[in-house]
Amino acid sequence: MTAVLANLLRLLPTGADLRLMGRRPGRDLMAGLTVAVVALPLALGFGAASGMGAEAGMITAVVAGAAAALFGGSNLQVSGPTGAMTVVLVPIMQRHGADGVLMVGLMAGVVLIVLAATRVGSVVRYVPAPVVEGFTLGIAAVIALQQLPAALGVAPRAGEGVPVVAWGAVSDFVRSPHWAPAVMALAVAAFILVGVQWRSSLPFAIVAVALATAVAYVARLDVATIGALPATLPWPSASFLDMGAVPELATAAGAVAALAALESLLSATVADGMTVGQRHDPDRELFGQGLANVAASLFGGVPATAAIARTAVNVRSGASSRLAAFSHAVILGGVMFVAAGLVGKIPLPALAGVLIATAVRMVELGGLGVLVRASRSDASVLALTAVATLALDLVQAVLLGLVIAGALALRKVTQAAGVEQVPLDTRDHHDEEADLMRQHIVAYRLDGPLFFAAAHRFLMSLVEVPTVRVVILRLGRVTTVDATGALMLRDVVRQLEERGVVVMASGVRATHRRALAAVGVLDHLGDRGRLFATTPEAIAAARTVLSEGGVLPPTGVDAGGR
Repeated sequence: MTAVLANLLRLLPTGADLRLMGRRPGRDLMAGLTVAVVALPLALGFGAASGMGAEAGMITAVVAGAAAALFGGSNLQVSGPTGAMTVVLVPIMQRHGADGVLMVGLMAGVVLIVLAATRVGSVVRYVPAPVVEGFTLGIAAVIALQQLPAALGVAPRAGEGVPVVAWGAVSDFVRSPHWAPAVMALAVAAFILVGVQWRSSLPFAIVAVALATAVAYVARLDVATIGALPATLPWPSASFLDMGAVPELATAAGAVAALAALESLLSATVADGMTVGQRHDPDRELFGQGLANVAASLFGGVPATAAIARTAVNVRSGASSRLAAFSHAVILGGVMFVAAGLVGKIPLPALAGVLIATAVRMVELGGLGVLVRASRSDASVLALTAVATLALDLVQAVLLGLVIAGALALRKVTQAAGVEQVPLDTRDHHDEEADLMRQHIVAYRLDGPLFFAAAHRFLMSLVEVPTVRVVILRLGRVTTVDATGALMLRDVVRQLEERGVVVMASGVRATHRRALAAVGVLDHLGDRGRLFATTPEAIAAARTVLSEGGVLPPTGVDAGGR
Protein backbone atom coordinates (compact mmCIF):
# COMPACT_ATOMS: atom_id res chain seq x y z
CA MET A 1 0.00 0.00 0.00
CA THR A 2 2.88 2.35 0.76
CA ALA A 3 4.34 1.75 -2.69
CA VAL A 4 0.96 2.40 -4.33
CA LEU A 5 0.57 5.70 -2.45
CA ALA A 6 4.10 6.68 -3.41
CA ASN A 7 3.29 6.01 -7.06
CA LEU A 8 0.16 8.14 -6.83
CA LEU A 9 2.12 11.04 -5.34
CA ARG A 10 4.61 10.71 -8.20
CA LEU A 11 1.76 11.22 -10.67
CA LEU A 12 0.70 14.63 -9.33
CA PRO A 13 1.53 17.84 -11.27
CA THR A 14 4.95 19.35 -10.66
CA GLY A 15 6.46 22.79 -10.70
CA ALA A 16 8.00 22.05 -14.09
CA ASP A 17 4.49 21.71 -15.55
CA LEU A 18 3.54 25.16 -14.28
CA ARG A 19 6.76 26.73 -15.58
CA LEU A 20 6.19 25.20 -19.01
CA MET A 21 2.66 26.62 -19.08
CA GLY A 22 4.11 30.10 -18.62
CA ARG A 23 6.64 30.00 -21.47
CA ARG A 24 4.35 30.67 -24.44
CA PRO A 25 0.96 31.56 -22.96
CA GLY A 26 -0.23 33.55 -25.97
CA ARG A 27 0.44 30.73 -28.41
CA ASP A 28 -1.12 28.13 -26.10
CA LEU A 29 -4.22 30.22 -25.50
CA MET A 30 -4.68 30.68 -29.24
CA ALA A 31 -4.33 26.92 -29.75
CA GLY A 32 -6.86 26.34 -26.97
CA LEU A 33 -9.31 28.69 -28.69
CA THR A 34 -8.85 26.84 -31.98
CA VAL A 35 -9.48 23.47 -30.31
CA ALA A 36 -12.51 24.85 -28.50
CA VAL A 37 -14.07 25.90 -31.82
CA VAL A 38 -13.61 22.37 -33.15
CA ALA A 39 -14.56 20.64 -29.90
CA LEU A 40 -17.84 22.48 -29.31
CA PRO A 41 -20.00 20.74 -31.94
CA LEU A 42 -18.33 17.41 -31.22
CA ALA A 43 -19.11 17.68 -27.53
CA LEU A 44 -22.74 18.49 -28.24
CA GLY A 45 -23.07 15.78 -30.86
CA PHE A 46 -21.43 12.99 -28.91
CA GLY A 47 -23.42 13.84 -25.80
CA ALA A 48 -26.67 13.65 -27.73
CA ALA A 49 -25.61 10.46 -29.52
CA SER A 50 -24.94 8.70 -26.22
CA GLY A 51 -28.52 9.33 -25.13
CA MET A 52 -27.46 11.49 -22.17
CA GLY A 53 -28.16 14.77 -23.98
CA ALA A 54 -26.02 17.49 -25.51
CA GLU A 55 -25.47 19.11 -22.12
CA ALA A 56 -23.78 15.91 -20.85
CA GLY A 57 -21.30 16.14 -23.68
CA MET A 58 -20.54 19.74 -22.77
CA ILE A 59 -20.03 18.81 -19.12
CA THR A 60 -17.51 16.18 -20.17
CA ALA A 61 -15.67 18.56 -22.48
CA VAL A 62 -15.43 21.20 -19.74
CA VAL A 63 -14.89 19.15 -16.56
CA ALA A 64 -13.02 16.12 -17.92
CA GLY A 65 -11.09 18.28 -20.38
CA ALA A 66 -9.79 20.52 -17.57
CA ALA A 67 -8.97 17.65 -15.19
CA ALA A 68 -7.15 15.60 -17.81
CA ALA A 69 -5.21 18.65 -18.99
CA LEU A 70 -3.92 19.39 -15.49
CA PHE A 71 -3.30 15.85 -14.23
CA GLY A 72 -2.66 13.91 -17.46
CA GLY A 73 0.69 12.69 -18.70
CA SER A 74 0.86 14.62 -21.97
CA ASN A 75 1.45 18.31 -22.50
CA LEU A 76 -0.57 18.27 -25.72
CA GLN A 77 -3.45 15.87 -25.11
CA VAL A 78 -7.04 17.11 -25.34
CA SER A 79 -9.78 15.03 -23.73
CA GLY A 80 -13.55 14.93 -23.92
CA PRO A 81 -16.41 12.83 -25.31
CA THR A 82 -15.51 10.75 -28.35
CA GLY A 83 -17.31 8.76 -30.99
CA ALA A 84 -15.67 5.48 -29.96
CA MET A 85 -16.89 5.90 -26.39
CA THR A 86 -20.38 6.78 -27.60
CA VAL A 87 -20.66 3.35 -29.24
CA VAL A 88 -19.95 1.70 -25.89
CA LEU A 89 -22.30 3.97 -23.93
CA VAL A 90 -25.44 3.55 -26.04
CA PRO A 91 -26.26 -0.01 -24.85
CA ILE A 92 -25.48 0.97 -21.24
CA MET A 93 -27.90 3.88 -21.52
CA GLN A 94 -30.56 1.60 -22.98
CA ARG A 95 -30.23 -1.01 -20.23
CA HIS A 96 -29.46 1.06 -17.14
CA GLY A 97 -30.44 4.64 -17.94
CA ALA A 98 -28.56 7.81 -17.13
CA ASP A 99 -27.72 6.68 -13.59
CA GLY A 100 -26.07 3.56 -15.01
CA VAL A 101 -23.91 5.61 -17.39
CA LEU A 102 -22.81 7.92 -14.58
CA MET A 103 -21.98 4.96 -12.32
CA VAL A 104 -20.05 3.22 -15.09
CA GLY A 105 -18.03 6.37 -15.71
CA LEU A 106 -17.25 6.69 -11.99
CA MET A 107 -16.17 3.04 -11.73
CA ALA A 108 -14.09 3.25 -14.90
CA GLY A 109 -12.32 6.30 -13.49
CA VAL A 110 -11.41 4.40 -10.33
CA VAL A 111 -10.11 1.49 -12.43
CA LEU A 112 -7.90 3.85 -14.43
CA ILE A 113 -6.46 5.36 -11.25
CA VAL A 114 -5.65 1.86 -9.96
CA LEU A 115 -3.97 1.00 -13.27
CA ALA A 116 -1.89 4.16 -13.01
CA ALA A 117 -0.87 3.40 -9.43
CA THR A 118 0.27 -0.08 -10.46
CA ARG A 119 2.22 1.29 -13.47
CA VAL A 120 0.32 -0.56 -16.16
CA GLY A 121 0.53 2.37 -18.57
CA SER A 122 4.07 1.56 -19.64
CA VAL A 123 2.77 -1.49 -21.51
CA VAL A 124 1.71 0.73 -24.41
CA ARG A 125 5.39 1.42 -25.13
CA TYR A 126 5.53 -2.04 -26.62
CA VAL A 127 2.98 -1.19 -29.31
CA PRO A 128 4.91 -1.43 -32.61
CA ALA A 129 5.30 1.67 -34.78
CA PRO A 130 3.34 0.15 -37.72
CA VAL A 131 0.33 -0.35 -35.41
CA VAL A 132 0.49 3.26 -34.20
CA GLU A 133 0.92 4.64 -37.71
CA GLY A 134 -1.82 2.40 -39.09
CA PHE A 135 -4.12 3.46 -36.26
CA THR A 136 -3.37 7.12 -37.01
CA LEU A 137 -4.00 6.66 -40.71
CA GLY A 138 -7.28 4.84 -40.01
CA ILE A 139 -8.41 7.53 -37.55
CA ALA A 140 -7.63 10.23 -40.10
CA ALA A 141 -9.79 8.40 -42.64
CA VAL A 142 -12.61 7.99 -40.10
CA ILE A 143 -12.50 11.68 -39.20
CA ALA A 144 -12.61 12.76 -42.84
CA LEU A 145 -15.40 10.35 -43.79
CA GLN A 146 -17.47 11.34 -40.77
CA GLN A 147 -17.56 14.92 -42.07
CA LEU A 148 -19.02 14.10 -45.49
CA PRO A 149 -22.70 14.39 -44.50
CA ALA A 150 -22.17 17.86 -43.00
CA ALA A 151 -19.81 18.89 -45.79
CA LEU A 152 -22.29 17.85 -48.49
CA GLY A 153 -25.34 19.18 -46.67
CA VAL A 154 -27.17 15.84 -46.37
CA ALA A 155 -28.63 14.01 -43.40
CA PRO A 156 -26.40 11.15 -42.16
CA ARG A 157 -27.78 7.62 -42.21
CA ALA A 158 -28.10 6.44 -38.61
CA GLY A 159 -26.98 3.09 -37.25
CA GLU A 160 -24.44 2.20 -39.95
CA GLY A 161 -20.66 2.11 -40.19
CA VAL A 162 -18.61 5.15 -41.15
CA PRO A 163 -17.81 4.00 -44.72
CA VAL A 164 -21.48 3.21 -45.35
CA VAL A 165 -22.59 6.58 -43.98
CA ALA A 166 -20.01 8.34 -46.15
CA TRP A 167 -21.09 6.45 -49.26
CA GLY A 168 -24.71 7.19 -48.49
CA ALA A 169 -23.91 10.89 -48.15
CA VAL A 170 -22.18 10.93 -51.53
CA SER A 171 -25.11 9.05 -53.12
CA ASP A 172 -27.67 11.45 -51.65
CA PHE A 173 -25.62 14.44 -52.81
CA VAL A 174 -25.34 13.08 -56.38
CA ARG A 175 -29.10 12.56 -56.56
CA SER A 176 -29.84 16.03 -55.25
CA PRO A 177 -26.71 18.23 -55.22
CA HIS A 178 -26.61 21.23 -52.91
CA TRP A 179 -23.40 23.10 -53.66
CA ALA A 180 -23.25 25.74 -50.93
CA PRO A 181 -22.21 23.36 -48.08
CA ALA A 182 -19.73 21.48 -50.28
CA VAL A 183 -18.07 24.65 -51.54
CA MET A 184 -17.88 26.06 -47.99
CA ALA A 185 -16.29 22.89 -46.56
CA LEU A 186 -13.75 22.68 -49.36
CA ALA A 187 -12.94 26.38 -49.11
CA VAL A 188 -12.38 26.20 -45.35
CA ALA A 189 -10.21 23.07 -45.67
CA ALA A 190 -8.17 24.57 -48.51
CA PHE A 191 -7.77 27.89 -46.67
CA ILE A 192 -6.36 26.08 -43.62
CA LEU A 193 -4.09 23.71 -45.55
CA VAL A 194 -2.61 26.45 -47.70
CA GLY A 195 -2.31 28.84 -44.76
CA VAL A 196 -0.43 26.49 -42.46
CA GLN A 197 2.07 25.79 -45.22
CA TRP A 198 2.81 29.50 -45.24
CA ARG A 199 2.87 30.12 -41.47
CA SER A 200 1.73 27.32 -39.18
CA SER A 201 1.68 29.48 -36.04
CA LEU A 202 -1.30 31.55 -37.20
CA PRO A 203 -4.88 30.45 -36.24
CA PHE A 204 -6.14 29.86 -39.78
CA ALA A 205 -8.92 27.56 -38.53
CA ILE A 206 -10.50 30.34 -36.47
CA VAL A 207 -10.18 32.81 -39.33
CA ALA A 208 -11.71 30.33 -41.77
CA VAL A 209 -14.67 29.55 -39.49
CA ALA A 210 -15.28 33.24 -38.79
CA LEU A 211 -15.22 34.11 -42.49
CA ALA A 212 -17.50 31.19 -43.37
CA THR A 213 -19.96 32.21 -40.64
CA ALA A 214 -19.98 35.81 -41.84
CA VAL A 215 -20.48 34.80 -45.50
CA ALA A 216 -23.28 32.41 -44.59
CA TYR A 217 -25.03 35.10 -42.53
CA VAL A 218 -24.62 37.92 -45.07
CA ALA A 219 -25.44 35.85 -48.14
CA ARG A 220 -28.16 33.94 -46.28
CA LEU A 221 -26.82 30.64 -47.50
CA ASP A 222 -28.94 27.57 -46.99
CA VAL A 223 -26.54 25.65 -44.74
CA ALA A 224 -27.08 23.90 -41.41
CA THR A 225 -25.72 25.51 -38.26
CA ILE A 226 -24.88 24.23 -34.80
CA GLY A 227 -28.18 25.54 -33.48
CA ALA A 228 -29.25 26.57 -29.98
CA LEU A 229 -27.00 25.48 -27.13
CA PRO A 230 -28.25 24.32 -23.71
CA ALA A 231 -28.41 27.30 -21.40
CA THR A 232 -27.19 25.54 -18.23
CA LEU A 233 -25.01 22.68 -17.10
CA PRO A 234 -27.37 20.59 -14.92
CA TRP A 235 -26.09 18.85 -11.82
CA PRO A 236 -26.86 15.13 -11.45
CA SER A 237 -28.79 13.80 -8.48
CA ALA A 238 -27.09 11.58 -5.92
CA SER A 239 -29.35 8.66 -6.90
CA PHE A 240 -26.81 7.27 -9.35
CA LEU A 241 -24.46 6.39 -6.47
CA ASP A 242 -26.16 3.04 -5.94
CA MET A 243 -23.55 0.59 -4.65
CA GLY A 244 -25.93 -2.30 -5.26
CA ALA A 245 -25.57 -1.82 -9.00
CA VAL A 246 -21.77 -2.15 -8.93
CA PRO A 247 -21.61 -5.92 -9.65
CA GLU A 248 -24.04 -5.63 -12.55
CA LEU A 249 -22.14 -2.71 -14.08
CA ALA A 250 -18.63 -4.08 -13.48
CA THR A 251 -18.25 -5.56 -16.97
CA ALA A 252 -19.39 -2.36 -18.66
CA ALA A 253 -17.06 -0.32 -16.46
CA GLY A 254 -14.17 -2.58 -17.43
CA ALA A 255 -14.93 -2.08 -21.13
CA VAL A 256 -15.12 1.71 -20.69
CA ALA A 257 -11.86 1.76 -18.73
CA ALA A 258 -10.11 -0.39 -21.35
CA LEU A 259 -11.28 1.86 -24.18
CA ALA A 260 -10.34 5.03 -22.29
CA ALA A 261 -6.88 3.68 -21.50
CA LEU A 262 -6.18 2.39 -24.98
CA GLU A 263 -7.49 5.40 -26.89
CA SER A 264 -5.82 7.88 -24.55
CA LEU A 265 -2.41 6.21 -24.56
CA LEU A 266 -2.42 5.74 -28.31
CA SER A 267 -3.53 9.33 -28.79
CA ALA A 268 -0.65 10.49 -26.60
CA THR A 269 1.74 8.33 -28.62
CA VAL A 270 0.41 9.83 -31.85
CA ALA A 271 0.82 13.34 -30.40
CA ASP A 272 4.44 12.56 -29.53
CA GLY A 273 5.01 11.45 -33.10
CA MET A 274 3.61 14.72 -34.45
CA THR A 275 6.10 16.81 -32.46
CA VAL A 276 9.79 16.97 -31.65
CA GLY A 277 10.90 16.61 -28.04
CA GLN A 278 7.52 15.83 -26.49
CA ARG A 279 7.15 12.54 -24.57
CA HIS A 280 4.19 11.59 -22.43
CA ASP A 281 4.13 9.69 -19.13
CA PRO A 282 1.73 6.75 -19.72
CA ASP A 283 0.99 6.08 -16.04
CA ARG A 284 0.33 9.72 -15.37
CA GLU A 285 -1.92 9.84 -18.42
CA LEU A 286 -4.03 7.00 -17.00
CA PHE A 287 -4.15 8.84 -13.68
CA GLY A 288 -5.37 12.02 -15.34
CA GLN A 289 -8.00 10.17 -17.37
CA GLY A 290 -9.15 8.41 -14.22
CA LEU A 291 -9.63 11.68 -12.35
CA ALA A 292 -11.31 13.17 -15.42
CA ASN A 293 -13.88 10.37 -15.58
CA VAL A 294 -14.60 10.50 -11.85
CA ALA A 295 -15.12 14.27 -12.03
CA ALA A 296 -17.25 14.11 -15.19
CA SER A 297 -19.54 11.51 -13.64
CA LEU A 298 -20.00 13.51 -10.44
CA PHE A 299 -20.97 16.55 -12.55
CA GLY A 300 -23.34 14.56 -14.79
CA GLY A 301 -21.16 14.01 -17.86
CA VAL A 302 -20.45 10.99 -20.02
CA PRO A 303 -17.18 9.02 -19.76
CA ALA A 304 -14.24 10.68 -21.48
CA THR A 305 -11.10 9.71 -23.32
CA ALA A 306 -8.37 11.61 -25.05
CA ALA A 307 -9.56 12.68 -28.48
CA ILE A 308 -7.12 12.18 -31.33
CA ALA A 309 -8.86 14.66 -33.63
CA ARG A 310 -8.83 17.45 -31.04
CA THR A 311 -5.30 16.56 -29.95
CA ALA A 312 -4.16 16.78 -33.58
CA VAL A 313 -5.79 20.21 -33.90
CA ASN A 314 -4.05 21.26 -30.70
CA VAL A 315 -0.63 20.13 -31.95
CA ARG A 316 -1.09 21.63 -35.40
CA SER A 317 -2.20 24.91 -33.84
CA GLY A 318 1.17 25.31 -32.14
CA ALA A 319 0.40 24.19 -28.57
CA SER A 320 3.48 23.67 -26.40
CA SER A 321 2.06 23.01 -22.92
CA ARG A 322 -1.02 21.74 -21.13
CA LEU A 323 -2.26 25.35 -20.87
CA ALA A 324 -3.75 24.94 -24.36
CA ALA A 325 -5.91 21.94 -23.41
CA PHE A 326 -6.92 23.54 -20.12
CA SER A 327 -7.85 26.82 -21.78
CA HIS A 328 -9.95 24.91 -24.34
CA ALA A 329 -12.05 23.54 -21.47
CA VAL A 330 -12.36 26.96 -19.82
CA ILE A 331 -13.37 28.56 -23.13
CA LEU A 332 -16.05 25.93 -23.69
CA GLY A 333 -17.41 26.61 -20.21
CA GLY A 334 -17.51 30.33 -20.92
CA VAL A 335 -19.18 29.81 -24.28
CA MET A 336 -22.10 28.11 -22.57
CA PHE A 337 -22.93 31.26 -20.65
CA VAL A 338 -21.62 34.12 -22.80
CA ALA A 339 -21.71 33.34 -26.52
CA ALA A 340 -24.25 30.56 -26.90
CA GLY A 341 -26.29 32.50 -29.44
CA LEU A 342 -23.32 33.48 -31.59
CA VAL A 343 -21.76 30.02 -31.60
CA GLY A 344 -25.06 28.52 -32.54
CA LYS A 345 -24.82 30.30 -35.90
CA ILE A 346 -21.55 28.57 -36.97
CA PRO A 347 -22.23 26.56 -40.14
CA LEU A 348 -21.67 22.83 -39.80
CA PRO A 349 -19.94 22.65 -43.23
CA ALA A 350 -17.30 25.08 -41.96
CA LEU A 351 -16.56 22.83 -38.99
CA ALA A 352 -16.51 19.85 -41.33
CA GLY A 353 -13.86 21.65 -43.38
CA VAL A 354 -11.77 22.21 -40.22
CA LEU A 355 -11.83 18.50 -39.40
CA ILE A 356 -11.11 17.44 -42.97
CA ALA A 357 -8.03 19.67 -42.94
CA THR A 358 -7.07 18.18 -39.57
CA ALA A 359 -7.39 14.65 -40.94
CA VAL A 360 -5.17 15.51 -43.90
CA ARG A 361 -2.52 17.00 -41.62
CA MET A 362 -2.55 13.94 -39.35
CA VAL A 363 -1.08 11.78 -42.12
CA GLU A 364 2.71 11.95 -42.16
CA LEU A 365 3.65 10.67 -45.62
CA GLY A 366 7.33 10.56 -44.76
CA GLY A 367 6.82 8.26 -41.78
CA LEU A 368 4.42 6.05 -43.71
CA GLY A 369 6.91 5.75 -46.56
CA VAL A 370 9.68 4.67 -44.19
CA LEU A 371 7.57 1.88 -42.70
CA VAL A 372 6.31 0.70 -46.07
CA ARG A 373 9.87 0.50 -47.41
CA ALA A 374 11.23 -1.11 -44.24
CA SER A 375 9.70 -4.55 -44.82
CA ARG A 376 6.63 -6.22 -46.22
CA SER A 377 5.56 -7.33 -42.75
CA ASP A 378 5.63 -3.74 -41.41
CA ALA A 379 3.68 -2.55 -44.44
CA SER A 380 1.12 -5.34 -43.94
CA VAL A 381 0.63 -4.51 -40.25
CA LEU A 382 0.22 -0.82 -41.06
CA ALA A 383 -2.33 -1.45 -43.81
CA LEU A 384 -4.36 -4.01 -41.86
CA THR A 385 -4.49 -1.79 -38.75
CA ALA A 386 -5.65 1.18 -40.83
CA VAL A 387 -8.36 -0.85 -42.58
CA ALA A 388 -9.49 -2.40 -39.28
CA THR A 389 -9.70 1.06 -37.67
CA LEU A 390 -11.97 2.13 -40.49
CA ALA A 391 -14.10 -1.03 -40.56
CA LEU A 392 -14.14 -2.01 -36.86
CA ASP A 393 -14.01 -0.16 -33.56
CA LEU A 394 -10.75 1.26 -32.27
CA VAL A 395 -10.02 -1.38 -29.62
CA GLN A 396 -10.56 -4.23 -32.06
CA ALA A 397 -8.36 -2.54 -34.65
CA VAL A 398 -5.44 -2.08 -32.27
CA LEU A 399 -5.77 -5.59 -30.86
CA LEU A 400 -5.84 -7.01 -34.38
CA GLY A 401 -2.76 -4.99 -35.30
CA LEU A 402 -0.95 -6.21 -32.18
CA VAL A 403 -1.86 -9.84 -32.88
CA ILE A 404 -0.65 -9.64 -36.48
CA ALA A 405 2.51 -7.77 -35.50
CA GLY A 406 3.19 -10.28 -32.76
CA ALA A 407 2.68 -13.23 -35.10
CA LEU A 408 5.02 -11.74 -37.72
CA ALA A 409 7.63 -10.89 -35.09
CA LEU A 410 7.38 -14.41 -33.70
CA ARG A 411 7.92 -15.79 -37.18
CA LYS A 412 11.03 -13.67 -37.62
CA VAL A 413 12.42 -14.70 -34.25
CA THR A 414 11.76 -18.35 -35.01
CA GLN A 415 13.54 -18.06 -38.34
CA ALA A 416 16.49 -16.39 -36.66
CA ALA A 417 16.87 -19.28 -34.20
CA GLY A 418 18.86 -22.25 -35.39
CA VAL A 419 21.08 -25.24 -34.75
CA GLU A 420 24.48 -25.30 -36.44
CA GLN A 421 27.13 -28.00 -36.39
CA VAL A 422 30.46 -26.39 -35.54
CA PRO A 423 33.98 -27.77 -35.93
CA LEU A 424 35.89 -29.06 -32.93
CA ASP A 425 39.00 -27.33 -31.70
CA THR A 426 41.55 -30.15 -32.14
CA ARG A 427 44.70 -28.02 -32.39
CA ASP A 428 46.19 -29.60 -29.24
CA HIS A 429 45.94 -33.14 -30.66
CA HIS A 430 47.97 -35.11 -33.19
CA ASP A 431 46.51 -35.40 -36.67
CA GLU A 432 45.51 -39.08 -36.27
CA GLU A 433 43.80 -38.42 -32.95
CA ALA A 434 42.08 -35.29 -34.29
CA ASP A 435 40.67 -37.31 -37.19
CA LEU A 436 39.34 -39.95 -34.81
CA MET A 437 37.74 -37.29 -32.62
CA ARG A 438 36.02 -35.68 -35.60
CA GLN A 439 34.66 -39.07 -36.59
CA HIS A 440 33.15 -39.76 -33.17
CA ILE A 441 32.37 -36.34 -31.62
CA VAL A 442 30.00 -33.75 -33.03
CA ALA A 443 29.30 -30.30 -31.54
CA TYR A 444 26.16 -28.29 -32.16
CA ARG A 445 25.77 -24.61 -31.32
CA LEU A 446 22.23 -23.49 -30.48
CA ASP A 447 21.59 -19.85 -31.39
CA GLY A 448 18.69 -17.61 -30.44
CA PRO A 449 15.64 -18.34 -28.33
CA LEU A 450 14.90 -21.91 -27.28
CA PHE A 451 11.13 -21.49 -27.00
CA PHE A 452 7.85 -22.97 -28.13
CA ALA A 453 7.83 -21.55 -31.64
CA ALA A 454 11.24 -22.99 -32.49
CA ALA A 455 11.07 -26.19 -30.45
CA HIS A 456 9.94 -28.50 -33.24
CA ARG A 457 12.71 -27.33 -35.57
CA PHE A 458 15.34 -27.83 -32.88
CA LEU A 459 14.03 -31.31 -32.16
CA MET A 460 14.06 -32.38 -35.81
CA SER A 461 17.57 -31.02 -36.31
CA LEU A 462 19.12 -32.72 -33.32
CA VAL A 463 17.49 -36.14 -33.34
CA GLU A 464 18.77 -36.65 -36.89
CA VAL A 465 22.39 -36.49 -35.71
CA PRO A 466 24.53 -39.00 -37.63
CA THR A 467 26.00 -42.02 -35.85
CA VAL A 468 28.61 -40.70 -33.40
CA ARG A 469 29.71 -41.53 -29.88
CA VAL A 470 29.44 -38.08 -28.26
CA VAL A 471 27.25 -35.01 -28.93
CA ILE A 472 28.19 -31.68 -27.34
CA LEU A 473 25.41 -29.09 -27.10
CA ARG A 474 26.87 -25.60 -26.91
CA LEU A 475 24.22 -23.47 -25.15
CA GLY A 476 26.16 -20.27 -24.51
CA ARG A 477 24.41 -18.38 -27.33
CA VAL A 478 20.87 -19.35 -26.37
CA THR A 479 19.08 -16.09 -25.54
CA THR A 480 16.03 -17.43 -23.71
CA VAL A 481 14.51 -20.75 -22.65
CA ASP A 482 10.85 -21.39 -21.92
CA ALA A 483 9.16 -24.54 -20.63
CA THR A 484 8.56 -25.92 -24.13
CA GLY A 485 12.19 -25.41 -25.08
CA ALA A 486 13.41 -27.04 -21.87
CA LEU A 487 11.15 -30.05 -22.42
CA MET A 488 12.36 -30.30 -26.01
CA LEU A 489 15.99 -30.32 -24.87
CA ARG A 490 15.24 -33.04 -22.33
CA ASP A 491 13.60 -35.16 -25.04
CA VAL A 492 16.58 -34.67 -27.35
CA VAL A 493 18.96 -35.87 -24.62
CA ARG A 494 16.82 -38.93 -23.93
CA GLN A 495 16.43 -39.90 -27.58
CA LEU A 496 20.15 -39.58 -28.26
CA GLU A 497 21.05 -41.55 -25.15
CA GLU A 498 18.64 -44.31 -26.18
CA ARG A 499 20.77 -44.63 -29.34
CA GLY A 500 23.88 -45.03 -27.20
CA VAL A 501 25.11 -41.46 -27.73
CA VAL A 502 26.74 -39.64 -24.81
CA VAL A 503 25.28 -36.12 -24.55
CA MET A 504 27.20 -33.26 -22.96
CA ALA A 505 26.26 -29.59 -22.58
CA SER A 506 28.38 -26.47 -22.14
CA GLY A 507 27.86 -22.79 -21.47
CA VAL A 508 24.45 -22.93 -19.73
CA ARG A 509 23.62 -19.40 -18.59
CA ALA A 510 22.52 -18.73 -15.02
CA THR A 511 19.27 -17.17 -16.25
CA HIS A 512 18.34 -20.39 -18.06
CA ARG A 513 19.06 -22.82 -15.23
CA ARG A 514 15.65 -22.50 -13.60
CA ALA A 515 13.72 -23.64 -16.68
CA LEU A 516 16.18 -26.46 -17.41
CA ALA A 517 16.28 -27.58 -13.78
CA ALA A 518 12.49 -27.68 -13.62
CA VAL A 519 12.35 -30.44 -16.25
CA GLY A 520 15.26 -32.38 -14.73
CA VAL A 521 17.74 -32.01 -17.58
CA LEU A 522 20.36 -30.19 -15.45
CA ASP A 523 20.31 -32.84 -12.73
CA HIS A 524 20.37 -35.60 -15.35
CA LEU A 525 23.52 -34.24 -17.04
CA GLY A 526 25.13 -32.96 -13.87
CA ASP A 527 24.84 -36.26 -12.02
CA ARG A 528 26.67 -37.97 -14.89
CA GLY A 529 29.40 -35.36 -15.06
CA ARG A 530 28.29 -34.14 -18.47
CA LEU A 531 27.60 -30.47 -17.71
CA PHE A 532 30.49 -28.06 -18.33
CA ALA A 533 31.12 -24.34 -18.13
CA THR A 534 33.09 -24.18 -21.38
CA THR A 535 33.26 -26.11 -24.63
CA PRO A 536 36.99 -27.02 -24.30
CA GLU A 537 36.16 -28.72 -21.00
CA ALA A 538 33.39 -30.67 -22.72
CA ILE A 539 35.76 -31.70 -25.56
CA ALA A 540 38.32 -32.90 -23.01
CA ALA A 541 35.66 -34.95 -21.27
CA ALA A 542 34.50 -36.37 -24.61
CA ARG A 543 38.10 -37.41 -25.33
CA THR A 544 38.18 -39.24 -22.02
CA VAL A 545 34.99 -41.11 -22.97
CA LEU A 546 36.51 -42.16 -26.29
CA SER A 547 39.73 -43.20 -24.56
CA GLU A 548 37.82 -45.35 -22.09
CA GLY A 549 35.94 -46.92 -25.01
CA GLY A 550 39.18 -47.77 -26.79
CA VAL A 551 38.54 -45.43 -29.70
CA LEU A 552 41.36 -43.08 -28.71
CA PRO A 553 44.59 -43.99 -26.93
CA PRO A 554 44.59 -43.43 -23.17
CA THR A 555 45.16 -39.89 -21.98
CA GLY A 556 48.83 -39.03 -22.16
CA VAL A 557 49.57 -41.56 -24.95
CA ASP A 558 49.68 -40.28 -28.52
CA ALA A 559 48.41 -42.06 -31.61
CA GLY A 560 51.78 -43.74 -32.15
CA GLY A 561 51.77 -45.45 -28.77
CA ARG A 562 54.31 -43.04 -27.22
